Amino acid sequence: MSTTKSIAEQRPAPDAESSSGENLLEVSGLQMHFPIRQGIIFQRQVGAVKAVDGVDFAVKAGESLGLVGESGCGKSTTGRLATRLLEPTGGKIVFDGEDITHKPVAKMREARQNLQMIFQDPYSSLNPRHTVGTIIETPMKLNGINPPQGHKKRAQELLEIVGLNPEHYNRYPNEFSGGQRQRIGIARALALKPKLIVADEPVSALDVSIQAQVVNLLQDLQKEMGIAFLFIAHDLAVVRHFSERVAVMYLGKIVEVGDRRAIYERPRHPYTHALLSSVPEINPAADARERIRLAGDVPSPIDPPSGCRFRTRCWKAQDKCATEEPPLVRIEGNGEGHLTACHFPEEPSITAREEAIVLDPALAALEKAATAAEASKTEAPKADAKADAPKAEASKAEAKAEVPKADAKADEAGKDSK
Repeated sequence: MSTTKSIAEQRPAPDAESSSGENLLEVSGLQMHFPIRQGIIFQRQVGAVKAVDGVDFAVKAGESLGLVGESGCGKSTTGRLATRLLEPTGGKIVFDGEDITHKPVAKMREARQNLQMIFQDPYSSLNPRHTVGTIIETPMKLNGINPPQGHKKRAQELLEIVGLNPEHYNRYPNEFSGGQRQRIGIARALALKPKLIVADEPVSALDVSIQAQVVNLLQDLQKEMGIAFLFIAHDLAVVRHFSERVAVMYLGKIVEVGDRRAIYERPRHPYTHALLSSVPEINPAADARERIRLAGDVPSPIDPPSGCRFRTRCWKAQDKCATEEPPLVRIEGNGEGHLTACHFPEEPSITAREEAIVLDPALAALEKAATAAEASKTEAPKADAKADAPKAEASKAEAKAEVPKADAKADEAGKDSK
């Protein structure tokens, strides 16, 4: 790993303000509404998909922020907006002290030197017509970066940093496995020495063993090169392992954000409780966590519920939840930096409840039937034992009655022999 250290040394040291905790990326009121159009020749907008609708978060220099939530909640769209791969409908994006919300694409090249992205699919994110060397060198050439050792040597150093053989420089993407392709994507993101990398589910398409290798690689790079990460993922265990802070997203909004201990051990929003409860355990019998089963699917982002967007699936919803949208603030009982958007928050605990919350009627009926079947199996041996008890007593009585008869027969047989 000596090469990694030498590359890290080439990177300028962060200034005093950045090291003291200044925000590298600030997002406020971010919106992305995809228009729904009708008509063939004369098209008109008849609605919009509110994929992201008022998102606020910040990423400090050198830290990692995890973004979790169900499929379709707007995580990947948020990542693409942060890197300005999509033009936001509303809100503000400030990166490294500069407002890049509506910065022209031609002028975004300078900002993108410090703001890179690792894409979710390692198969489609690499050009199959280009060699690995060309893929890694292209960002440097486009941005006019000429390393002292030359583009080829620099590309080979990056391949070595991400755990690939520098001799793979002339190979094509189809000659690599999924994990190796993801490493190539990471090497391409590192080529410009960025300050922030948006990792959009970088391990979701990989095997479990390869996932661990890629996550550990990203952690090593973060420590050695001081890179900040916006880490988007479904796997809550991976996010807990990698990210210092975690933001929970639901239907285009962030409902809770805090450090990983607060989110995983002391969550307050009902949706965060339900999300953590959905993680399977190896030994369910020994699982001491609360158990929550929600009903229905996530509402459509075309017409989201009024007020709190989680109220249609929440067991604590009241009239206020439908008329007033809860702000993302620090509520009573939360630690510093732990923000929750809920009018009626849960207790800060994930231990098992006296009674599990099962909102799905079909699932509740199935579980009730399973419980009754289990109880009948337990009661059946007891009932059989009770039914057999009188028979056993009768058998004992018959046996006792036969003893005198047997003695009498024995006495008669003795007399006859005499």
